[in-house]
Amino acid sequence: MKATLSYHQQKDIENVKHLRELIKELPHFCGDFFRGIEPRTSSRTRIAYAYDLKVFFDFLQKENPVIRKLEMKEIPLDFLNTLKVVDIEEYMEYLKYRFNDKNQEITNKERGVMRKISCLKSFYNYYYRNERLQNNPAALIQLPKLHEKEIIRLDIDEVALLLDEVEKGESLTEKQKAYHEKTKVRDLALLTLLLGTGIRVSECVGLDLNDIDFKNGGIRIHRKGGKEVTVYFGTEVEDALLDYLEERNQIIPDEGNENALFLSMQKKRIAVRSVENLVKKYSRLVTPLKKITPHKLRSTYGTSLYKETGDIYLVADVLGHSDVNTTKKHYAALEDERRRSARNKVKLREN
Repeated sequence: MKATLSYHQQKDIENVKHLRELIKELPHFCGDFFRGIEPRTSSRTRIAYAYDLKVFFDFLQKENPVIRKLEMKEIPLDFLNTLKVVDIEEYMEYLKYRFNDKNQEITNKERGVMRKISCLKSFYNYYYRNERLQNNPAALIQLPKLHEKEIIRLDIDEVALLLDEVEKGESLTEKQKAYHEKTKVRDLALLTLLLGTGIRVSECVGLDLNDIDFKNGGIRIHRKGGKEVTVYFGTEVEDALLDYLEERNQIIPDEGNENALFLSMQKKRIAVRSVENLVKKYSRLVTPLKKITPHKLRSTYGTSLYKETGDIYLVADVLGHSDVNTTKKHYAALEDERRRSARNKVKLREN
């Protein structure tokens, strides 16, 4: 039965099962919240919310003697009515530096704190909107100011060096070279695809053999939220994929992985973590001072596309950003560069 489901359907089922287990640990009323947000959120988002809410209720139990003796599942919804803005502010302070159940130190930077407070705002809004809570202190909290992160990406010469390294493996250790001989064609196809289309790593590992359309030069991918779209690729990607498919067609995959495009050495669908590791392995050899991840390869593609076309809406569409402002934020420096270069384009008088 499992083999008939697509990779994305299988992942969704696994996520839903995982979410159900997480919800069992939370107060009983939390189930209503997760049912309420289900139509407009992905299963991965809901899992993140479940983890964030567990941190919140852990904090409440540590800090409040009223509910300290209760099991987390028994905390009543009415208790949330008693919280004030100052309680949420204390929680924000707690998030920056805390210890978990195993006494491990955990820190959250601005973005981590913001995500957890955003989750709490959604949580309170749900019960307040449904008139099950009379107070909504989370709505009065201001989210922390985010400092813009520098966008890390590969320069054009670094892209060429990276692909050369994947192809030849000259800087690898002797042990790595033996392994490289078995995987270099797959690795080159995989990295060329990421760099040549800007797709997400989850979209890449989810590709099936029948998702490639060489006639029209496109791949069918599943975006966040399950939307199915076609992304187009150029001749370099096509050549790398064709080379890999010659090799792939000789492999007998493990049961349940017959349709997977990219296979691991164990003949199973390659995992996101494996792709992250191979990107790290090769990029360290080429640009040791930059921390390159699959997402940075996506930024590299977006930068190249924007420099070539100057069309921010096209970049947003190809990258699958639902809001063009997300794209503008990432490529603001390039937009400024384009504006500066335009200053002498319009002539007022002939010399």
